[in-house]
Amino acid sequence: MGGWAIAVHGGAGIDPNLPKERQDEAKRLLTRCLDIGISALRSNLPAIDVVELVVRELETDPLFNSGRGSSLTEKGTVEMEASIMDGPKRRCGALSGLTKVKNPVSLARLVMDKSPHSYLSFSGAEEFARKQGVELEENEYFNKITWRCSSWQKKQTQSYSITVSQRLAPAALLRTAATSTGGLMNKMTGRIGDSPIIGAGTYACELCGVSCTGEGEAIIRSTLSRDVAAVMEYKGLNLHEAVDYVIKKRLDEGKAGIIAVSKNGEVACGFNTNGMFRGCATEGGFMEVGLW
Repeated sequence: MGGWAIAVHGGAGIDPNLPKERQDEAKRLLTRCLDIGISALRSNLPAIDVVELVVRELETDPLFNSGRGSSLTEKGTVEMEASIMDGPKRRCGALSGLTKVKNPVSLARLVMDKSPHSYLSFSGAEEFARKQGVELEENEYFNKITWRCSSWQKKQTQSYSITVSQRLAPAALLRTAATSTGGLMNKMTGRIGDSPIIGAGTYACELCGVSCTGEGEAIIRSTLSRDVAAVMEYKGLNLHEAVDYVIKKRLDEGKAGIIAVSKNGEVACGFNTNGMFRGCATEGGFMEVGLW
């Protein structure tokens, strides 16, 4: 294989009773994102620009849990997270605790390009956003139009627990990766998941680009995305073997999903949940969108 490859996902752990119309809606969004990425790649846009462009589309559509569709904390607010990594250059930017930023992935890009740091959070991240002049929105923009608002209200009578749900909106291509999320539904305020943690939810290097979804706490403990690259480098596994290995050997009791691309234009997806919203395409003409 060779040339470019792109993979996107909207989260792992799908409700088996998800209505057919919502399944179709998810497939249409994933397909639209792939089409946007493919068009940009064919126009020779740099990979880092393409991955940001695709994730911005996922953040703007409220269907998946990122940006406008972010899940709510226990207090009914949003605390968004995002990260981006340019693998060949080992550069990255990450954020946590965003409450007003319309497109967190673009702010993560600015952390990487316009700051001396790799990770900003909460009030510091918000101050950086204002200084950079990124587009901001009020709380109502993120949750009043989505089904997650009613889902949050129902969960107020339940005890806090870790569950797998649709939670990420990432993309990976040509050893570049980005992840954006609203985090765990009904999470404690201040909780940080795997998505902005380089080596856990997001990682890219000269070998591959990886983005994860699922139980953030389990993904953090297993450094899941870095492990994909590590077993390729130190065990000599190919991309598909590496994804399969870490899903089966590194998660213990955890549940997660992975999308990944390699420097050779390979693409791989793996998960141990009942499903994962995902799509992938290669320069050779292969394209696939799936849920189960």
